[in-house]
Amino acid sequence: MRNAEFDREKVLRSAMTAFMDKGYGKTSMQDLKKATGLHPGSIYCAFENKRGLLLAALEQYRLDRNTEFEGFFAGKHPVLVELKTYLDHIVHECQSCDAAQACLLTKALNEMAEQDSEVQAIITGNLANWQQALTQVFELAQAKDELTTERNADHLARYFMLGVYGLRTFAHTHPEGDTIQELADQLYQDVCRQEI
Repeated sequence: MRNAEFDREKVLRSAMTAFMDKGYGKTSMQDLKKATGLHPGSIYCAFENKRGLLLAALEQYRLDRNTEFEGFFAGKHPVLVELKTYLDHIVHECQSCDAAQACLLTKALNEMAEQDSEVQAIITGNLANWQQALTQVFELAQAKDELTTERNADHLARYFMLGVYGLRTFAHTHPEGDTIQELADQLYQDVCRQEI
Protein backbone atom coordinates (compact mmCIF):
# COMPACT_ATOMS: atom_id res chain seq x y z
CA MET A 1 0.00 0.00 0.00
CA ARG A 2 1.57 3.30 -1.02
CA ASN A 3 1.38 6.46 1.05
CA ALA A 4 -1.11 9.09 -0.03
CA GLU A 5 0.48 12.21 -1.47
CA PHE A 6 -0.21 15.46 0.34
CA ASP A 7 1.47 18.67 1.44
CA ARG A 8 2.88 17.49 4.76
CA GLU A 9 3.59 20.95 6.19
CA LYS A 10 0.11 22.20 5.31
CA VAL A 11 -1.49 19.10 6.87
CA LEU A 12 0.56 19.45 10.06
CA ARG A 13 -0.26 23.14 10.40
CA SER A 14 -3.95 22.33 9.93
CA ALA A 15 -3.67 19.61 12.57
CA MET A 16 -2.03 22.13 14.92
CA THR A 17 -5.02 24.40 14.53
CA ALA A 18 -7.41 21.56 15.31
CA PHE A 19 -5.44 20.50 18.40
CA MET A 20 -5.14 24.09 19.63
CA ASP A 21 -8.83 24.74 19.08
CA LYS A 22 -10.21 21.74 20.99
CA GLY A 23 -7.24 20.23 22.75
CA TYR A 24 -5.84 16.81 22.00
CA GLY A 25 -8.42 14.75 23.91
CA LYS A 26 -11.45 16.43 22.38
CA THR A 27 -10.13 16.47 18.81
CA SER A 28 -11.79 13.58 16.97
CA MET A 29 -10.62 11.88 13.80
CA GLN A 30 -13.53 13.61 12.05
CA ASP A 31 -12.20 16.97 13.28
CA LEU A 32 -8.79 16.06 11.90
CA LYS A 33 -10.31 14.90 8.62
CA LYS A 34 -12.13 18.21 8.29
CA ALA A 35 -9.05 20.25 9.25
CA THR A 36 -6.48 18.41 7.15
CA GLY A 37 -8.55 17.16 4.24
CA LEU A 38 -7.14 13.66 4.80
CA HIS A 39 -9.32 10.63 5.37
CA PRO A 40 -8.67 8.76 8.63
CA GLY A 41 -7.03 5.94 6.67
CA SER A 42 -4.51 8.36 5.18
CA ILE A 43 -3.82 9.84 8.62
CA TYR A 44 -3.19 6.36 10.02
CA CYS A 45 -1.02 5.44 7.05
CA ALA A 46 1.11 8.58 7.31
CA PHE A 47 1.24 9.09 11.09
CA GLU A 48 0.12 5.74 12.60
CA ASN A 49 -2.52 7.34 14.83
CA LYS A 50 -3.73 10.59 16.35
CA ARG A 51 -0.82 10.70 18.78
CA GLY A 52 1.63 10.27 15.92
CA LEU A 53 -0.02 13.20 14.18
CA LEU A 54 0.35 15.28 17.36
CA LEU A 55 4.05 14.41 17.60
CA ALA A 56 4.59 15.39 13.97
CA ALA A 57 2.58 18.60 14.52
CA LEU A 58 4.75 19.47 17.54
CA GLU A 59 7.86 19.04 15.39
CA GLN A 60 6.39 21.24 12.64
CA TYR A 61 5.45 23.80 15.28
CA ARG A 62 9.06 23.79 16.53
CA LEU A 63 10.40 24.31 13.02
CA ASP A 64 7.91 27.10 12.28
CA ARG A 65 8.61 28.91 15.55
CA ASN A 66 12.37 28.61 15.11
CA THR A 67 12.15 30.09 11.61
CA GLU A 68 9.90 32.86 12.89
CA PHE A 69 12.25 33.61 15.80
CA GLU A 70 15.30 33.75 13.54
CA GLY A 71 13.43 36.18 11.28
CA PHE A 72 12.89 38.58 14.15
CA PHE A 73 16.54 38.46 15.18
CA ALA A 74 18.23 38.73 11.81
CA GLY A 75 20.60 41.47 12.93
CA LYS A 76 19.15 44.21 10.74
CA HIS A 77 18.37 46.45 13.73
CA PRO A 78 19.66 46.95 17.26
CA VAL A 79 18.99 43.82 19.35
CA LEU A 80 16.55 45.53 21.72
CA VAL A 81 14.56 46.92 18.78
CA GLU A 82 14.27 43.38 17.42
CA LEU A 83 13.25 42.15 20.87
CA LYS A 84 10.49 44.79 21.04
CA THR A 85 9.27 43.84 17.56
CA TYR A 86 9.19 40.17 18.61
CA LEU A 87 7.26 41.00 21.78
CA ASP A 88 4.80 43.14 19.83
CA HIS A 89 4.23 40.16 17.53
CA ILE A 90 3.40 38.02 20.56
CA VAL A 91 0.97 40.71 21.73
CA HIS A 92 -0.71 40.61 18.32
CA GLU A 93 -1.09 36.83 18.68
CA CYS A 94 -2.66 37.31 22.11
CA GLN A 95 -5.02 39.99 20.82
CA SER A 96 -6.13 37.93 17.85
CA CYS A 97 -7.73 35.27 20.08
CA ASP A 98 -7.20 32.96 17.11
CA ALA A 99 -6.72 29.26 17.86
CA ALA A 100 -4.13 29.12 15.10
CA GLN A 101 -2.05 31.71 16.97
CA ALA A 102 -2.27 29.97 20.35
CA CYS A 103 0.77 28.32 21.85
CA LEU A 104 0.62 24.63 20.98
CA LEU A 105 3.39 23.85 23.43
CA THR A 106 1.47 25.36 26.32
CA LYS A 107 -1.75 23.62 25.36
CA ALA A 108 -0.05 20.25 24.87
CA LEU A 109 1.95 20.69 28.06
CA ASN A 110 -1.15 21.42 30.11
CA GLU A 111 -3.13 18.56 28.63
CA MET A 112 -0.73 15.72 27.94
CA ALA A 113 2.70 16.17 29.46
CA GLU A 114 1.92 14.42 32.74
CA GLN A 115 0.35 11.49 30.88
CA ASP A 116 2.89 11.04 28.09
CA SER A 117 6.62 11.12 28.81
CA GLU A 118 7.56 11.44 25.12
CA VAL A 119 5.34 14.50 24.65
CA GLN A 120 6.76 15.93 27.87
CA ALA A 121 10.33 15.40 26.64
CA ILE A 122 9.58 17.08 23.31
CA ILE A 123 7.96 20.07 24.97
CA THR A 124 10.70 20.39 27.59
CA GLY A 125 13.32 20.28 24.85
CA ASN A 126 11.52 22.89 22.77
CA LEU A 127 11.21 25.22 25.74
CA ALA A 128 14.89 24.72 26.61
CA ASN A 129 15.83 25.61 23.02
CA TRP A 130 13.68 28.75 23.16
CA GLN A 131 15.32 29.75 26.44
CA GLN A 132 18.76 29.18 24.96
CA ALA A 133 17.89 31.28 21.89
CA LEU A 134 16.62 34.11 24.12
CA THR A 135 19.74 33.88 26.28
CA GLN A 136 21.83 34.37 23.14
CA VAL A 137 19.73 37.41 22.24
CA PHE A 138 20.38 38.97 25.65
CA GLU A 139 24.08 38.05 25.51
CA LEU A 140 24.32 39.77 22.13
CA ALA A 141 22.55 42.86 23.50
CA GLN A 142 25.06 42.93 26.35
CA ALA A 143 28.01 42.42 23.99
CA LYS A 144 26.80 45.38 21.93
CA ASP A 145 26.39 47.51 25.08
CA GLU A 146 22.63 47.76 24.63
CA LEU A 147 22.24 46.18 28.07
CA THR A 148 24.58 46.15 31.04
CA THR A 149 25.92 42.84 32.29
CA GLU A 150 24.62 43.49 35.81
CA ARG A 151 21.89 40.91 35.23
CA ASN A 152 22.66 37.47 33.87
CA ALA A 153 21.47 36.87 30.28
CA ASP A 154 20.01 33.47 31.20
CA HIS A 155 18.03 35.07 34.04
CA LEU A 156 16.71 37.72 31.64
CA ALA A 157 15.67 34.99 29.19
CA ARG A 158 13.77 33.09 31.90
CA TYR A 159 12.10 36.29 33.08
CA PHE A 160 11.09 37.17 29.53
CA MET A 161 9.64 33.68 29.00
CA LEU A 162 7.69 33.95 32.26
CA GLY A 163 6.27 37.25 31.05
CA VAL A 164 5.26 35.80 27.68
CA TYR A 165 3.48 32.87 29.33
CA GLY A 166 1.75 35.31 31.64
CA LEU A 167 0.61 37.42 28.70
CA ARG A 168 -0.75 34.41 26.82
CA THR A 169 -2.57 33.10 29.88
CA PHE A 170 -3.94 36.52 30.82
CA ALA A 171 -5.17 37.09 27.26
CA HIS A 172 -7.52 34.09 27.51
CA THR A 173 -9.58 35.82 30.18
CA HIS A 174 -8.73 39.48 29.52
CA PRO A 175 -8.48 39.88 25.74
CA GLU A 176 -8.58 43.68 25.81
CA GLY A 177 -5.85 44.79 23.44
CA ASP A 178 -4.74 47.87 25.33
CA THR A 179 -4.26 45.95 28.58
CA ILE A 180 -2.15 43.25 26.94
CA GLN A 181 -0.02 45.88 25.19
CA GLU A 182 0.48 47.81 28.42
CA LEU A 183 1.62 44.66 30.22
CA ALA A 184 3.94 43.73 27.37
CA ASP A 185 5.43 47.23 27.37
CA GLN A 186 6.04 46.91 31.11
CA LEU A 187 7.72 43.53 30.57
CA TYR A 188 9.98 45.08 27.93
CA GLN A 189 10.89 47.99 30.22
CA ASP A 190 11.61 45.62 33.10
CA VAL A 191 13.89 43.49 30.93
CA CYS A 192 15.72 46.52 29.52
CA ARG A 193 16.04 48.53 32.72
CA GLN A 194 19.49 49.22 34.06
CA GLU A 195 20.36 48.43 37.65
CA ILE A 196 20.93 51.45 39.90
